[in-house]
Amino acid sequence: MRFVDMHEDFGFSSQTEDVILGNKQSSIRLLNAASNNAVIFASIFPHVNTVNEISDYLSEKYGHPSKASSPLFQVFLEQVKFYLYLERKGLVTIVRSRKDLDKDGIKFILSLEGADVLTDPYDVYILKELNVLVLGLTWNYDNKFASSCMSKKDYGLTGEGEELVRIANDLGIILDLAHASKRTVIDVTSSSKEPVIASHANVKALKDHVRNLDNEEIDAIVKTKGIIGVTAINSTLSDYPSIQDLVNHAKYIGDNFGWDSVAFGSDFLGIDETPKGLEDVTKVKELSSLLGDRSEEVLWNNPMRILKKLLKG
Repeated sequence: MRFVDMHEDFGFSSQTEDVILGNKQSSIRLLNAASNNAVIFASIFPHVNTVNEISDYLSEKYGHPSKASSPLFQVFLEQVKFYLYLERKGLVTIVRSRKDLDKDGIKFILSLEGADVLTDPYDVYILKELNVLVLGLTWNYDNKFASSCMSKKDYGLTGEGEELVRIANDLGIILDLAHASKRTVIDVTSSSKEPVIASHANVKALKDHVRNLDNEEIDAIVKTKGIIGVTAINSTLSDYPSIQDLVNHAKYIGDNFGWDSVAFGSDFLGIDETPKGLEDVTKVKELSSLLGDRSEEVLWNNPMRILKKLLKG
């Protein structure tokens, strides 16, 4: 089978896990076992863990112990270098243009999770030169561009954020609203001239969680012809999280907003535990079976539509 996963944390997890031959959630070995044609949005999460008052706030907000982290540009570069190493070893193809999507094997779309390491909007030109083709405006912290879902005061998109959106649109870089605040979602979808995504998020109507999207946010993303990747983050699912929960969230979006708006973004390697039945990336075939006639649409056609629209060459 073929599939697109819109969020996996290979870069960050490579510091502590064997993401080439390992057995935890996802690895090059597991991806090869799962499919001969997989497109992975490979996250660059350039942070180091810290413990301070912010971690206390996150723990209270999430309802479980959470660490804070500090973004560092050198860590960003090290994760980019790691992905280039995987390509030099012949393990993945880094997608640079449309034609790369037609290759067999594992394809990585480099994706920056949070714009915290950027000095100003014009650093987006550097991202383009490094083939970072997806840009998340925030992680769990507010920054100079936008407020996050954890914001104590939701100020939305700033002036510098508006410039960042414009440049990303001009360069064909996909804007990712996972972790964004509600006002940021509304501001970005109002100003973007291109489809936007929420790479890994679920539905607030099914589970009231700070990381989930309410109907107004979903509708705003859909109106850009964007997509939402239902995710395997346990705390965003039911009290007894299972693979069926992802289907339920996909069905809610599909039935209420259109099935061309639904995709999959596991957050593998970025989560401590997985839903029952979706223990690792080889289980995507089970998700495909549960999605039935909608499987090809959700796991391939919808994200590929966005990629082929914005990529050149």
